[in-house]
Amino acid sequence: MVQYELPKLSYGYDELEPFIDTQTMKIHHQKHNQSYVDGLNNALVEIGGASHPQYISSILSDLQTIPESSRNKIDFFGGGFENHKLFWETMNPDGGGVPKGKLEDAIDVYFEDFENFKKIFSEKAVNIQGSGWCWLVFNRTFNKIEILTTQNQTSPWTLQKVPLLGLDVWEHAYYLKYQNKRPEYVDAWWNVVNWDYVENRFSEISG
Repeated sequence: MVQYELPKLSYGYDELEPFIDTQTMKIHHQKHNQSYVDGLNNALVEIGGASHPQYISSILSDLQTIPESSRNKIDFFGGGFENHKLFWETMNPDGGGVPKGKLEDAIDVYFEDFENFKKIFSEKAVNIQGSGWCWLVFNRTFNKIEILTTQNQTSPWTLQKVPLLGLDVWEHAYYLKYQNKRPEYVDAWWNVVNWDYVENRFSEISG
């Protein structure tokens, strides 16, 4: 059975300052992310994980194969693991700016320009009721990028969409620094987006 581990960060907990504070990064990664890792491993044991050797994104893409009694756990903990793995990877101390290349072209096609894309994405993130995520995804069926939101830890993989960029708007992601000011957190996050990573991911997935 696959045993999942806490994703390693390519930067220090303090390196996303002042946009994301050190204490939040440490608690978010060491405590919250670890709880999703542990929950996923335990849920896989419950369903006989040896019979589900695929990587978690494949399992999330076909949740109907999971026994109904464990489906919500796999959705929550598996989504929590995979969502956070991408979240860490798509941030960088030298982030910010604007996307280039093929991704920039796609954004211009479907959202007019980057500023309009950023406005729509930010509004959707701010307006999520309760806890959840805002995503830039690739829709393989229609060969296009889209913005969507999910509640709690639900992954776009469960909707047959490939996540390219995700913003965590659970309160644990921002409350120590921004309190109830989610719009300020969303605005600050754009300064650490690792567009090089997102662009490479888009190029690999879209072919």
